[in-house]
Amino acid sequence: MALKDLNIGFIGGGKMAEAIIKGVLASKASSPKKIIVSEPNPSRREYLEKSFPGIKILADNCALVKKSDLVVLAVKPDVMEFVLREISRCINIRKNLILSIAAGIPLDLIEAYLPEGTRVIRVMPNTPALVQAAVSVYTDGHFVTDEDLALAEEFLKTFGIAIYLPEMAFDAVTGLSGSGPAFVAAFIEGLIDAGVHEGLPREVAQTLVLETILGTVKLMKEAGKNPYEIKSMVASPGGTTISGLKAMEKGAFKGVIMDTVSAATERSREITDQIHELLDEAVKELEEMGLLEEED
Repeated sequence: MALKDLNIGFIGGGKMAEAIIKGVLASKASSPKKIIVSEPNPSRREYLEKSFPGIKILADNCALVKKSDLVVLAVKPDVMEFVLREISRCINIRKNLILSIAAGIPLDLIEAYLPEGTRVIRVMPNTPALVQAAVSVYTDGHFVTDEDLALAEEFLKTFGIAIYLPEMAFDAVTGLSGSGPAFVAAFIEGLIDAGVHEGLPREVAQTLVLETILGTVKLMKEAGKNPYEIKSMVASPGGTTISGLKAMEKGAFKGVIMDTVSAATERSREITDQIHELLDEAVKELEEMGLLEEED
């Protein structure tokens, strides 16, 4: 089935779900009557209903699963276990494709709570999804088909770009593109403050920095220039740019950036290990309850 023919359900109606809905509707990939959101907060439900006229708003996760083909798990990691337990009795493995955007929750954990054969895709989007400019990395569970992956890619491209990677890469993805907007923002803040320090009004400094960054990105994406080529275009012998680049090298700028991403990646690995420990405990609990035994 094409994306436009599917009922798309969002369990959780927070900012990321809102951003995705906005992208899906703006791209014309789906229509409001095909969108369903389950959200426990009454004021949030009212807000979504006003923001996206025509979508269905529910307070029951199981009711949403039964009405949906594609189910997006857009909840915080700390409530994922509760949600998975709740919807496990409602899943139709032939109908429901599950797409999780919960940070740090591995496929093994999700699959452990859901019926055998449930098709699960894990996605790591980043915050530029709020302006339909996300980088979303996705990977597949044990029962996902090529058709499911193609559908997920079409869905993710409605609010940015989509890249397939194995799950083992997700900690590095978290450290780079997941945490990256904060690192870029810190760099931008430093450039703006530098402009102010040199006597520019803050508003002017901010405009100069943002437009310079946007223009540089366009040079790389549209003109195919790599970082070395751009530096060579700007840095003339004995000039201002090479003097600035020398100061960056003296301060080990690239090393600091690499260490920053490494620190974020390592922390992601630590969190992943903690979650796997919880998964092992959860699987033992489910086995003791007889919930992982095959049905007759």
